[in-house]
Amino acid sequence: MAPHLWRQRVETVISEMVSPEELAWMDDDESLSVSHICNQALEELQARFQRPLQLTTDADRILLAERLFTLPCLLAQCNQTDCPSQTANNKYLTLVPTVTVFTKLLDGPSNEVTHQVKMKVFQAISRFLDHHSSAEDLAQVLDLIFAGLGDSNRSTRLSAGKCLDSFIRSYEIRGQQKIVVEGIFARLYQLFETSKTAVRETMLVTVASIGRRSSYDTLGQVLGLIIAQLGRQNPVIRGSACMQILSLSKHHKKAPYLLLLPYQDKIAPFIIERLPVQPDLLSEACRVMSSAPSDFINITLPYTLPIIFASCNQGVLDLVSREVPEFPKVLINHFPTVLSHIFLLPSQAATTKGLNFVAKVVSDATKTTVTVQSVVKVSLVSLLGNLVMKMGDDDRGKAEMAIEALQRVQNELEVGSKKPFSTPSLGDFLRIHMLGLISNINDVLQDVQGKKSPEMKRKLIRGLGTLIEQIGEPINHVSPQIMATFQTMVGIPELSEATMESWHKFLITLAASDVGPHIGPTSAAIVSSWNVLSLTAQEMAYQALDFLIGTDDEDIRRYLCDVADISVIKELRPLADQLRRLRGRTSPKDELQRILGQSASDNLTVVGQALHQLKAFLLAEGNRQYLRESTSGDMFSPIIGDTIACVLSAACRDSGDDEYLTKQLAFECLGVLGAIDPDRCEIDSRSTNLIILKNFTDEEEATVFALHLIQDLLVGAFRSTSDIKYQNNLAYSIQELLKLCRFTPAVVSDRGSSVSVKTRKLWASLPKHVLETVTPLLESKYFLSEKPSSEVRLPIYPNQSTYREWIQVWATDLISKASVPMAQKVFSVFRSAVRSKDVIVAYHLLPHLVLHVLISGNGDHAHGVRTEIITVLQDQVDVESTSTSDKKLLSAQASATICANDVCKAVFMLLDHLNKWVRAVRQDLSKKEGGKRSRANIHPEEQLSRLDSILSNIDQTLMAKAAFKCKAYARSLMNFEQQIVTILERGGTDKDLPEYYERLHEIYAQLDEPDGMEGISTMILSPTLEHQIRQHESTGRWTSAQSCWEVRLQESPNNVEFHVGLLRCLRNLGHYDTLRTHVAGVLTRHPDWEATLAGFQAESAWMIGAWEDVKRVVERNDVQTSSMVLARVLLAMREGNQPLIDDALSRARIVLGAPIAAAGVGGYRRAYDAALDLHLTHELELIYATTSAQSESQEATPRRRMADLSKTLTERLDFTLPTFRSREQVLSMRRTAFALASTGRSVSAAIGKSWLASAKIARKARQWQTAYSAVLQAQKRDAPYSFIESAKLLKASGDPLRALNELENSSNRLQLFDKQFVDLTGDTELPRMKAKILILRARWMDDTDRFDDGTIYEIFKEAAAFQRDWESAHYYLGLFHDECFKKLSSPDRLTRGPKMIQYTIRAYVKAIMNGSKFVYQTVPRMLTIWLDMGENKKICHEDSYKKMTEVIAKAFREAPAYKWFTAFPQIVSRVGHENLDVYRHLERLMITVLETYPRQALWLFMAVVKSTKENRYTRGKQILQLIQGNPRNSQNNVQRLVKQSLSMTQELLKLCDATIDETKYSLNMSKDFSSLKRLGKCDLIIPLQESLIASLPPTPQAEGTHYPFPLDTPTFQEFADEIEVMKSLAKPRKITIKGSNGQTYMFLGKPKDDLRKDARLMDFNAIINKLLKGSSESRRRQLHIRTYGVVTLNEECGFIQWVPNTIPIRPILIKSYDARQVKPWTGNMSETFKKIKETGLSDKQCADLFQTKILTVFMPIFHEWFIETFPEPTAWLASRLTYGRTAAVMSMVGYILGLGDRHCENILMDMNSGDVVHVDFNCLFEKGKQLETPERVPFRLTQNMVDGLGVSGVEGVFRMSCELTMQLLRDNRELLMSVLDAFVHDPLVEWEDEKRKIDLGRQKHANVPKVKADLRELAKAALNPIEKKLRGIHSNNKERNERELSTSNFVQMLIQEATDLGNLSRMYPGWAPWH
Repeated sequence: MAPHLWRQRVETVISEMVSPEELAWMDDDESLSVSHICNQALEELQARFQRPLQLTTDADRILLAERLFTLPCLLAQCNQTDCPSQTANNKYLTLVPTVTVFTKLLDGPSNEVTHQVKMKVFQAISRFLDHHSSAEDLAQVLDLIFAGLGDSNRSTRLSAGKCLDSFIRSYEIRGQQKIVVEGIFARLYQLFETSKTAVRETMLVTVASIGRRSSYDTLGQVLGLIIAQLGRQNPVIRGSACMQILSLSKHHKKAPYLLLLPYQDKIAPFIIERLPVQPDLLSEACRVMSSAPSDFINITLPYTLPIIFASCNQGVLDLVSREVPEFPKVLINHFPTVLSHIFLLPSQAATTKGLNFVAKVVSDATKTTVTVQSVVKVSLVSLLGNLVMKMGDDDRGKAEMAIEALQRVQNELEVGSKKPFSTPSLGDFLRIHMLGLISNINDVLQDVQGKKSPEMKRKLIRGLGTLIEQIGEPINHVSPQIMATFQTMVGIPELSEATMESWHKFLITLAASDVGPHIGPTSAAIVSSWNVLSLTAQEMAYQALDFLIGTDDEDIRRYLCDVADISVIKELRPLADQLRRLRGRTSPKDELQRILGQSASDNLTVVGQALHQLKAFLLAEGNRQYLRESTSGDMFSPIIGDTIACVLSAACRDSGDDEYLTKQLAFECLGVLGAIDPDRCEIDSRSTNLIILKNFTDEEEATVFALHLIQDLLVGAFRSTSDIKYQNNLAYSIQELLKLCRFTPAVVSDRGSSVSVKTRKLWASLPKHVLETVTPLLESKYFLSEKPSSEVRLPIYPNQSTYREWIQVWATDLISKASVPMAQKVFSVFRSAVRSKDVIVAYHLLPHLVLHVLISGNGDHAHGVRTEIITVLQDQVDVESTSTSDKKLLSAQASATICANDVCKAVFMLLDHLNKWVRAVRQDLSKKEGGKRSRANIHPEEQLSRLDSILSNIDQTLMAKAAFKCKAYARSLMNFEQQIVTILERGGTDKDLPEYYERLHEIYAQLDEPDGMEGISTMILSPTLEHQIRQHESTGRWTSAQSCWEVRLQESPNNVEFHVGLLRCLRNLGHYDTLRTHVAGVLTRHPDWEATLAGFQAESAWMIGAWEDVKRVVERNDVQTSSMVLARVLLAMREGNQPLIDDALSRARIVLGAPIAAAGVGGYRRAYDAALDLHLTHELELIYATTSAQSESQEATPRRRMADLSKTLTERLDFTLPTFRSREQVLSMRRTAFALASTGRSVSAAIGKSWLASAKIARKARQWQTAYSAVLQAQKRDAPYSFIESAKLLKASGDPLRALNELENSSNRLQLFDKQFVDLTGDTELPRMKAKILILRARWMDDTDRFDDGTIYEIFKEAAAFQRDWESAHYYLGLFHDECFKKLSSPDRLTRGPKMIQYTIRAYVKAIMNGSKFVYQTVPRMLTIWLDMGENKKICHEDSYKKMTEVIAKAFREAPAYKWFTAFPQIVSRVGHENLDVYRHLERLMITVLETYPRQALWLFMAVVKSTKENRYTRGKQILQLIQGNPRNSQNNVQRLVKQSLSMTQELLKLCDATIDETKYSLNMSKDFSSLKRLGKCDLIIPLQESLIASLPPTPQAEGTHYPFPLDTPTFQEFADEIEVMKSLAKPRKITIKGSNGQTYMFLGKPKDDLRKDARLMDFNAIINKLLKGSSESRRRQLHIRTYGVVTLNEECGFIQWVPNTIPIRPILIKSYDARQVKPWTGNMSETFKKIKETGLSDKQCADLFQTKILTVFMPIFHEWFIETFPEPTAWLASRLTYGRTAAVMSMVGYILGLGDRHCENILMDMNSGDVVHVDFNCLFEKGKQLETPERVPFRLTQNMVDGLGVSGVEGVFRMSCELTMQLLRDNRELLMSVLDAFVHDPLVEWEDEKRKIDLGRQKHANVPKVKADLRELAKAALNPIEKKLRGIHSNNKERNERELSTSNFVQMLIQEATDLGNLSRMYPGWAPWH
């Protein structure tokens, strides 16, 4: 109603009621407020009816009452449909002013105040009650109502009853009913006693009507009143009461018994107390409840016994005891409730009387003397729990009485105490029992002790708050349990207020130092449950957070970073602002790390809130730049891997009730983050599993295992479970394991010597959250009550129906079979925990149990385990098995039949654990050979033998097949390969192997290892169609795969799998029209295949925009595949229904993310397709949101929005896996999403841009037809610059001239370079695109060799002019100049060269200043040119060179120092430069780098300072003096670092140079090198290779702020005392350093050894590693060179980092051959090699001799080392792949560098990873060919090296890695040669020796000119062969002509040479070519 109409209506109604008086107040002011009008109207009524009524007839009274009935709704502006819910203006309405009117209306003679008048009045009162405000006294109204209840007329009584109902309801709505209702029912009881039968009957009807819509408490009052009437003598009243109970029962849809059950605590005592005087009451009540009286008595004992004993009513007790069997025993069970009631009696005398009565009754019943104290002690914890509940009573008096009762309990227990003067406080008394109390409270709250009412739980929670106050700060000992209680209860609406009240008390009670860990969980719980909190609870929550945030205490503020994002709650934003100020400004990185820290919490609520925050962080515009930088470059920031790991961990968690929500959030975060390329980030998925080596015979090892179980298994489960029973079982396990570790309560005290230092250290080593959880359990008294277990039938697997039952029964059975005493102690504590519904404990313990049983010696038990394993494996391969292959997660297994797949995986997990033990024991034995034997009864060798015997008795074929079926592919591969090896060793023929090779090929396909597939393919002479299909699909050759599928379909047209294969090819090729046609045709013939093909149908339909078809497919199929759920999302977006979109997205994420949850944290790569699907869902959201807003807006903003979207999508595409299949999937979905939008120019442009991106990735994948189609589509959409991609496609497909013409013609057609052309589009990309076009033209013109250099130069120059800040333009311009310079003849270089070089330098400097993409190409080359020319005495004085120097000097000043650090070794090598002017600038540059990055640069510079060359030493010293003399460096720690570096270098040199006695093999650093020992703790970084490599900024935007080194680089913390002296001739010394990160590092000091070659080679290898990471193909294969730190102290000595966990190949092979009794060297071998060397045999003859005499003795055995060292199949496969790839990389790099002397001591194997590590690089630059016995092989590829590669040998993994590496080296020839330039200018000692030899040789010949050899020319000559190799030019002794080879031919020739037996036979025997 309009305001003015409402005013008029109010005025009319009030005027009619006060007539004939007139109203004047409403005419005074038109602007009167609603409140004023309401108040004035009611006051007007009150004033008018304080005078007598003028019209008193019954009709007049009725009319006035009717008007009063309408008034409250009018004033409240209510539409009279549901008055109690329309409360907008209720605060302005009061009932008191109208009481006068109602009183007047009811006052008068009966002919005026008729029954109709009374009814109307009560109706009006009811309506006013619906709208009145709560703050008024309505006693007068209640009096009127009760008067009506006693009226003689039944209708009047019923009207008054309805009015009473409204009265009560009005208070219930406001939550104020309790006291009011109690008073009302007290009056009703009185009225029942004094009224007649008719009134009583009506009152029963009234009370029942109140019970139909009342609150819980009021209903209890109603039922109590009605039940009381069942004892009346009047049958009418009894019958009416019975009928009303039945009526209420029907209304509430509960049986009478269940309706009354929650109120039995009041009803039952009322009934039982009246047994002697009202026996019929019990029988009537039981009849209504359909219960036998005896049953009622037994069931209600908890409510009746306390009352009976408190009143000492022996008579009632006797009656009750007759109905209770075994009454004494039952009585004991009810002691807690009885005693708590007695202790709560008002007086001490009454309590004492009641207690004595209890003692007497028990004594009489048991016929023994029982004291009160013994009765109390029997049920103390439960008694205290009941009293705690009473402390939570709303009645403050009752709560105080409960506290007094607790004091009485304490006093009662202390009666007779020997120490009466040491009475502890009540808090101390309660603290002793607090753990039991908390457990008891949790049992009650979780309904473990029976269903409890919400009111009882509220009391208990409030009582918990009071208990916390009473105990005080020590309550922290049970804080995990209390926090778990609060977090569970706060989400229950009716308990939230009480929970928040007690939670607040808990927080303010704790000491400030204890509050911190609870800040995160508290804030997270409040945020997550805010919507279910009442207003009062929200206020309390605000207060709690205000306390946490506002408290000015450092202990609390340290944890403020843990506070959840409270800004999402509007009411909490003031606190959020305060929190933001307290935290200060945080960087995005710090914020992300904070969020990730929270997401790793054990608390699931915290995890949920952390995921919410993570999503907000990822979407925030302010973090976009940081995320872009973190996901750019060859390798992403480590924090990206951490983020993925955290989200995956959350997605994989079994979250109980919150599982769906947690997974949903995790999947959404993954989608927002995007499908991050797994090859460019490291995802940590470390396992915390532990191996018990000594079978529990070592107490220390068993203690470590117990701690592992507590820390890594039990605490997390204990903190996260909401199952109280399970938590108690876990608590028992923790309690007992703590005892086993000898942890007692004394371990937490600061004093006392009862706990050993060792035990205290163990305790202190536990993380804080673990200590917080387990500390209370040091004093706990949990006990294990278990039923006797039934006999288990073996094998167990066939007799169990579910996975859970199987694993739990087996674990329980194995626990009973533990034989070693310590094992029995450890495992027995889990007998209950393993039987919980959560299988995590059983799953974790099972491998340890199996291992223990197998190696302990009991043959029967071991046989049982073996049988169980074999049974599972046989079932896996049994085609008739009834077990399911459900793919659900283990924790979610709920199928009716056992999940064979999950069980099989569990079995393989066991086998993996056994293999890990085997590996660990073998490693342990190899370290202790010759040492002491174990004291255990069974030696490790015997245990190994026993385990090997058991495992070998499992059929390998069965194992392989079962592994393949349950997708344990690594194990299947391992078993099949072993079978192939066995067949070959037994002389099997080629006919026996193809089947096995096909298996291997299929396994490699499943493992997504195309290299492995390629290798196996070479061994199959006649591949099947299936084989070819696998090969084609794995390598992306979809057209070939399509052809194969078509052939298969011709053979079997009715095979649906073949059709699916063909459709998959068509989809990947983008042939959607063909796909649709094929599907339609197939479904015509086979309509029953629709569900199988639905995904293809839907996808092909949406790709061409056939949305009706998509809709039809979705409606007809409920298939939950990725295509189908995405189809539902797209349809929802097409309809534009936001709720439908949100629902579709939520459902899609759960389906699409399921493979991620199944794969686990370590399975991100395997589940990458699922990550890609989640990536797509987020992009669909982004595009829909942008295009929807686009269509609704007409401003300029949409264009900017679309530009932002385009930028975001480009960034997201860049960090995905760079394969055609992955990226094309993203791009095609984007086009579909854009196509959903209304057509527009910006949308069309976005689609065109997407087609261009598709063309680019197809071109790079060499899919020419697909690329061409995409270009056509882009051109159709008028995509700008599409002609560039078209030209690139032509160039890539082998038509460079047409490509060049396309580029030129299109540019001319568009007039891009027309000087008259004016761009009116505002295209910001135009200048950059013009420059790109020009660069392409110039480069292609240069490639064709058809254009003169001048023309090409002008184009390059023009490109640089278009984009002066574009690095690439300047780099290519400089490169062109440089190439032109290299083509000049020597004379021209002197004349024309300087000018050309000047241009080169200028271009390179501009490139350096504008980016970092080409730093490794520009910086080394520029320095080489400048420094070389500076040494030319003629050129260096020319103006051109001086200008060049000025340009370079400016670059030195302005470019970031990290760009120069990349070439710092090269710069330092030129420290002896002869040109003083050049040296001056060089000196300044070195000082800049040293001052900017002193920690890293000083290690590279110290060799200069300590050089044996005078010039280098002097200049190095001067540079450091200049740095130390700079006052600015005193403030930034540089001076101190320089001083420490000098001291450290000096002391390390002393250590290296020290003379050591021949018989001494160890030194003591503290004693022998005390000065070095003192330097152990300093600010210097430990010179690790990874710490000395500078990274480059991932994006140009980060150039200015980039820091190139890890921030957590370890520094020196301490030197270990022991210095180990090696036994070799030079006596190298090994030192051990402890780093600041806690890690230990070892370095080997090498005296009289020039390590500059090693250092340079590590630099060179580091560059190669960067290049390998930069290539997607090599990155995917994780190709790398293992590097290590090298510190050169001077030209004669230095230190190299000791590579841990490595072993040379030679001892590996020697040990294996020794086991076969093959001696490493024999006389026959000596004769054979002598014959080869001296008899002049041909290569073929030598090869034959080598084959027959040597290789027949030494059969290849290296593959066995991988099986023995890595017995776990996954580790075995990973290590072998790593071996093959690292061997290949180093083989190629070693060949390029001319690295020789690759005997078996110089090639190490990493025993943890399988890495090949090369050491000792003395034999570089083809030096091996100059040895007495020249080396004839390019690298080591002997029979054992090949054997280690697996059955495919050099094919596949090794060859592909070689080709990739070689191609990469060739592509980066210039860069690598620039890096090697440092070798030239830092000449090696051996080259100096060579120079002296040449000079001496010349002096001996008189006719030779006396010209000394040039040292640099010698160095350059050594590098020339490297450049040839990098060009692909290969030469050997067999060929005279050099020729350039393709990479594949080059690699093939090298492999042939390396494996050629003729070459190997002529190698030096010490090289061991047979190994």
